[in-house]
Amino acid sequence: MAILKGPKHKEKETSAIGVNSSITGKRWIVRDVDERMALMLSQRFSLPEIVGRVLANRGVNIESAKQFLNPTLRECLPDPNCLIDMEKAVNRISDAILNSESIAVFGDYDVDGATSSALICRFFSEIGINLRVYIPDRISEGYGPNWPAFKRLKEDNIDLVITVDCGITSFDVLEKAAQSELDVIVLDHHVAEPGLPKALAIVNPNRLDDKSELGTLAAVGVSFLVMVALNRRLRDSRWYHNNSINEPNLLGLLDLVALGTVCDVVNLSGLNRAFVKQGLSILSQRKNTGLKALADISKIDQKPSAYHAGFVLGPRINAGGRVGESWLGARLLTTEDQNEAEGIALRLDNYNSERQQIEQRVLDEALNLAEEEIDNPIIIVSSDRWHAGVIGIVASRIKEKYARPSILIGFEGLTGKGSGRSIDGIDLGSVIISARQNGIIESGGGHKMAAGLTLHKDNLPSFKKFLIEKIGLLMERVNPKPSLYADSIITLNGANQELTTAIQMVAPYGSGNPEPRFIFESIRIIKADIVGGSHIRCILTDSSKKSFKAIAFRALGEPIGDALLNTHGLPLHITGKIRENSWQGRIEMQIIIEDIAKVN
Repeated sequence: MAILKGPKHKEKETSAIGVNSSITGKRWIVRDVDERMALMLSQRFSLPEIVGRVLANRGVNIESAKQFLNPTLRECLPDPNCLIDMEKAVNRISDAILNSESIAVFGDYDVDGATSSALICRFFSEIGINLRVYIPDRISEGYGPNWPAFKRLKEDNIDLVITVDCGITSFDVLEKAAQSELDVIVLDHHVAEPGLPKALAIVNPNRLDDKSELGTLAAVGVSFLVMVALNRRLRDSRWYHNNSINEPNLLGLLDLVALGTVCDVVNLSGLNRAFVKQGLSILSQRKNTGLKALADISKIDQKPSAYHAGFVLGPRINAGGRVGESWLGARLLTTEDQNEAEGIALRLDNYNSERQQIEQRVLDEALNLAEEEIDNPIIIVSSDRWHAGVIGIVASRIKEKYARPSILIGFEGLTGKGSGRSIDGIDLGSVIISARQNGIIESGGGHKMAAGLTLHKDNLPSFKKFLIEKIGLLMERVNPKPSLYADSIITLNGANQELTTAIQMVAPYGSGNPEPRFIFESIRIIKADIVGGSHIRCILTDSSKKSFKAIAFRALGEPIGDALLNTHGLPLHITGKIRENSWQGRIEMQIIIEDIAKVN
């Protein structure tokens, strides 16, 4: 399997068009493309020149280009048994099927957890077996396995529990489960410790002893590999034949795999890229009743992309776990009842609107507190007023604004639940695990870019001190100076349908394969107004006299919005992405403004 390597060239350190500090304090840099490689890619694969440049910018070479442009499961899918404990897990699950045992899936309440739970549930449904899906309540139960829930499952005569997207740090709960003779299999992808919890099998590519090199998989990707292995076991044992059952359509489940993979912001290279590329194709067929209902209520009227998965469908599925009923997302993804699907989709859409309002209030308060922390290598802020369901999103916004790891903690009484987001080069999950091992926090874990934790209020000062010291040492090897990288400088005249069609060859975009970004010099704002409550809609022009539509999301009251609304006729440099905008059956090109700078 070809592995996409990162670019070996260094980025130019000189600022693009002299922008050392934009309106948001970022330096603009045009990626230093390997011109020779870009030309070779264009010629060898008959690609437009801009596609060759974008591919070269992302470290794609002649050997990896074919798979990158057309990733297939046939080429990318490994033997699932390369994962440690895969055979143990499949043996136990197949035994449960043969012996008609009761099985439950215990999932996380985010999109990765919901899609993982739904994928396993739908697989079993196709072979005529009903599974129980248990999604804990974020507020009352918190993240991951908890003993009261496992105890209820045991009392309900569940024989086997499969945890998905959680469980790797649940030592106490899994120890009690083992003592109670409740069998547990852990399917996870979060960072593991040297010592593992007590379970029948732990399938996690981020176990320290796992050599599969599949550590970038989301939990839904791990779950899919387990179902591939289980399907093979049932086929080889002639279970399908003996019970007159057709094999499940595994490829038909890739819409769930794509959704969970995109929303968990894992690296979209290799197997993950194949999952998302083919999964989006399945998603466009609208065969999943729940996803169809959610797409309808979200007014998606075009072929879905990674953007729709990550920023339209994902937030709505997440909304149930954040501010509503945590089980709604998984239920939506498993139901075959159209009326039920439409009802759940409407509830999730309403919860998402509620989530946005709560998020804005928490963000405003967190930004005020963050100003007192900006001299520290990590920003840690807390409050007794914050809803636990939105602190992760807000932590991400704080991280983006200040270009350093950020953690938000919401206290209820003396117990605080925190969520953190990191920057490239800082493994936040490992630092949080270290804090738990040192007895500073009660529980915690995660992966490189995101982590969660629980701590006692009295330990907040020592927790801050511990993280500032640890992150400070790590930051010495990282340059946190805010920089914004673009692929090229182009004119508005060049931002046409031909360019948009060409760069779509590089999709799907996501972590590890960012959507191409362009810089536009000396742009004048013909018109700017407020739409959707907080977005700034503009009409732009440049020396070519071409007019072009653009929008800056959530810019009202921010430096970008203020500058766009008050240009006083002066030109601005603009950077952003070019996308198709579908409106009432018409498709137009639109620039998504991400940053602006004054023209010197």
